[in-house]
Amino acid sequence: MSTTAPETFPPRPTAGELGVVSDRPASADSFTPLELANVLLRRWRKVAAAPLLLVALTAGVVFVIPPGYTATTTFVPEVRSPTNLPAGLTSLTGQLGIPLGGQPSQSPQFYASVVTSRELLERVLLSRYPDPRSPSVPSDSTTLLRILGVKGRTSADSLQRGVKKLLRLISVDADNQTNIVRLSVSGRYPVLAATVANRLVKYLNEFNAQTRQSQARERRKFTEQRVADAGAALREAEEAVRTFYERNRGWQQAPELVFQDARLRRQVEVSQEVYLTMRRQYETARIDEVNDTPVLTVIDPATPPEERSRPNRILWILTALAFGGIAGVFVAFAADYGERARHEEPRRYREFRGLVERMRGEISGGLRMLVRPRSVHRAGSNRDDAA
Repeated sequence: MSTTAPETFPPRPTAGELGVVSDRPASADSFTPLELANVLLRRWRKVAAAPLLLVALTAGVVFVIPPGYTATTTFVPEVRSPTNLPAGLTSLTGQLGIPLGGQPSQSPQFYASVVTSRELLERVLLSRYPDPRSPSVPSDSTTLLRILGVKGRTSADSLQRGVKKLLRLISVDADNQTNIVRLSVSGRYPVLAATVANRLVKYLNEFNAQTRQSQARERRKFTEQRVADAGAALREAEEAVRTFYERNRGWQQAPELVFQDARLRRQVEVSQEVYLTMRRQYETARIDEVNDTPVLTVIDPATPPEERSRPNRILWILTALAFGGIAGVFVAFAADYGERARHEEPRRYREFRGLVERMRGEISGGLRMLVRPRSVHRAGSNRDDAA
């Protein structure tokens, strides 16, 4: 019984034996950091051109954009808490934004919401200001709505558009720990931005004084009416006693008249007690109304800023440089991968190029189909005009 020796094959020739020298790795697993550096160095022009081009475009844009200025004012609303809770617990709940024991309408968040309400913004838009575009014109010459250049189909539509645009220019920040509200207004003109910020605080203070209805004010109105009614009742009772004495000179000798006199005197005493009680309540309500009136204490009024707030040219250029560098690296690796695929996978590369050309042709054909009907329509119209 004979055994057959296994068939052996000669070893495959290496790339060096075939005379082919390749300095590229055969797979992605052998893509070393040195090869990454080589790719960037081979295509350093693309790596450098992308950030420089993007920085140049960004610089052109930021120098064309008109500068913006931001005026800031800070104020603190007076907050009263009627509870007898410990100060530490009240302070802790205030930091968490919970108005424990106090009215939500006295919190800084309430004022931050009111200052951006539609009623106040419309009043600011329709108020008159000096036109910063024409310094020679007198003060209060035009409205903020016209300065912003807002236009609409109707006056209501333009006013609504103006409110949306003004909202984008306003920033409000409420600090729960200190109860300080910071209001910022941005615009192209520093004086106008400061004027609008101060005007918003002014209208907010008027809203507190005129529009808000507190419990103390309602109690004062009620007690004021009751004082008037009690005074009228007291005068009527006193007039009845005076009339009784005038008509009955010897009322002490008649038991019936004595009883009537006691009843009239008792009525006067009751009316007097009611009047005095309501009078004291009225004075207390007046004091409570003054104390309960919300007060805004302006810490820093808005002043025209001297330095622009936008655009931040340095930030824009640094951002463009960073994104340009990333784009340059991506372009370099994409170009290197394309060249690698063209040499190592020619069939797939040709298929890829064919698919790209076909997609380009289909897109071009679709665009021509969209343009052709218009051209045909125009040509037909010209023939009809000529006829």
